[in-house]
Amino acid sequence: MKRASSRLAAAGVMVAGAAVISAGFRLLLIPQEMLSGGISGVAMIVGYITGLNIGWLYLAFNVPVLLWGWRALGRRFVLLSLVSVFAVSLSMQLIPERSLSGDPLLSAVFGGALVGAGTAISLRYGGSTGGFDIIASIVSRYRNMPVGIVIFALNTAVVAALGIYSRNVDVSLYSMLSIFVTGKVIDAVHTPHRKVTAFIVTNRTQELAERLLSLPRGVTILKTKGAFTSAERDLLMTVTTRYELAELRKLVRDTDPKAFVNVVQTIDVIGEFRQRR
Repeated sequence: MKRASSRLAAAGVMVAGAAVISAGFRLLLIPQEMLSGGISGVAMIVGYITGLNIGWLYLAFNVPVLLWGWRALGRRFVLLSLVSVFAVSLSMQLIPERSLSGDPLLSAVFGGALVGAGTAISLRYGGSTGGFDIIASIVSRYRNMPVGIVIFALNTAVVAALGIYSRNVDVSLYSMLSIFVTGKVIDAVHTPHRKVTAFIVTNRTQELAERLLSLPRGVTILKTKGAFTSAERDLLMTVTTRYELAELRKLVRDTDPKAFVNVVQTIDVIGEFRQRR
């Protein structure tokens, strides 16, 4: 019962985040024919060129990507992301396209901020809104390429395509500004690093280690001793992505509610983190 209510609450959060994202799209970016980052940007430029519904294009482009990431990024993450993507597409049918501002600079900044806030909410509670981050995360496992470089290259290609289509450099630059603002808001609300390291002090070492390995992530077990109590306990260290952080939190909480967890930002990982599993 508790698990079902938790899943329902997470799905509700995905829908709320999706509504915020859709507002950014329909009220600020699309009226100015600007782009957001990632697959939403691809959907927008295809919609501008063909006149097709951008919301349904967003759904059509994202679903194959999320299904591709089913094994690499985890079942719970993909399911919540599918809820988010579908909710964004549906919300875009319900929110009328209406320009809140005639100033393209304000539209770029506040549109990017709304998209970033909605995306960060989804990430914070264990899902996502699809997009190039997922593609880049998967590609980085098969090719030893930094995630940031892959995302930058994909977004640059989309913005360049908009510039060629519209023949308006200003629109492309405003779109780049919007994408930048989106990234900054996500970093402020969620985490600025795509990888994090969790240090977990627990009395349920084997049970927790087995569940962490199912993410799948490698786990290192260290012996520790409390300075105040002199009690010996195990410390588990694991590196994961920000997409799996919410699932890791839930996993630890369900396995050992008394565990002490310290999550720190990880700038880079050298070794087998990106290997195919």
